[in-house]
Amino acid sequence: QVQLVESGGGLVQAGGSLRLSCAASGRTFSRYGLGWFRQAPGKEREFVAAISWSGDNTVYADSVKGRFTISRDITKNTVYLRMNSLKPEDTAVYYCSSADGSWGQGTQVTVSS
Repeated sequence: QVQLVESGGGLVQAGGSLRLSCAASGRTFSRYGLGWFRQAPGKEREFVAAISWSGDNTVYADSVKGRFTISRDITKNTVYLRMNSLKPEDTAVYYCSSADGSWGQGTQVTVSS
């Protein structure tokens, strides 16, 4: 199983940027696609973005398309989520997940208006 640890969350003003990191351990990291999800208070967890095991294919939720970019560095066993033009509605706990069903503990992102 893959172990995932997120970092990079914080408090930012609307219009600002953050880059989240998801560090993975486990030999099979490179075999799986990975995704970012988020959960706002009182809401269900929702999909944000995903990237294939090769890094060649990405997909985004409509709400973040054009603002967020997912990428991965196999040599560092890390997946990134670059978030630009942040909005207060992006406030949530952000989780990364691998296709084998592993989840990280989450990192809080708060966007102030």
